[in-house]
Amino acid sequence: MRLHLQKKAIRCFGVAESFRKGALPYSILSGVVMRSDLILDGFSFGKATLGGDDATDSILNMFRSLNRMDVNIIMLGGSIISLFNIIDVDRIYDTLSIPVISVTYNVSEGLEPHILHHFKDKDYERKLEAYKRLGERKKIFLHTGKHVFIRCAGITEVDAASIIDKFTLQGSVPEPIRIARLISRTLLNFLTISK
Repeated sequence: MRLHLQKKAIRCFGVAESFRKGALPYSILSGVVMRSDLILDGFSFGKATLGGDDATDSILNMFRSLNRMDVNIIMLGGSIISLFNIIDVDRIYDTLSIPVISVTYNVSEGLEPHILHHFKDKDYERKLEAYKRLGERKKIFLHTGKHVFIRCAGITEVDAASIIDKFTLQGSVPEPIRIARLISRTLLNFLTISK
């Protein structure tokens, strides 16, 4: 599907997680379909194993469960979630042919030492290779005066910045990610209370 930035109602599938170490062995993933006029248009849910390698598959399954052909962009609340469950941004794009933008907010000097600390031997090598495949993040500035860091697949950084601006009302968190994060936190609280 071609991305028409001038369209009023571009649809974004925004994905975010929530987890609490020691509460559950996985994080709760929520996905929302939101139009650029900020109308919510669908939801899906999944989970990602803490420290595992299943986040990419989970996101693909979440998207497929929607059975939607009208989504123009996928926006992820980070590419490294659930205690180093690394999302393969390129694979999501290659599989769905929908541009992907991963959005993060904090400066990082790299995660290699943290990966080494948490994983040993082959697990470490596999995680490090997946991390390096992500490539560098790019810093972009938003119309709100804030900045974010992005990784993209299937879209230029200029177009990605324009899309993020369309979906960001204030601050630095785009609305699809903000709403998905709120839903994930609520579900996590519900599941841990009812355990």
